[in-house]
Amino acid sequence: MFRLLVRREPTGMAAGDIARQLGVPQNTMSAHLGILARAGLVRFERHSRSIVYRADLDGLRALTLFLVKDCCAGNAELCAPLVAELTPCC
Repeated sequence: MFRLLVRREPTGMAAGDIARQLGVPQNTMSAHLGILARAGLVRFERHSRSIVYRADLDGLRALTLFLVKDCCAGNAELCAPLVAELTPCC
């Protein structure tokens, strides 16, 4: 679901469309989207009768940085393979 929202940036998707595309009941999808919204990973806006969800890329960036900074506990060589994979070449 989150990858789908990232691919749909910046327009986002209505909750019902996400549920239909993923084959998930709408109430289940709404619960999952609510959890991601409270975690700061998705944002939503009401448009008439539907709610449009978008990936919160700033929230994703903050979470990723927290995890990477915390993962090595001061031992930089543990995170070196991850950093190398995330760093574009030249």
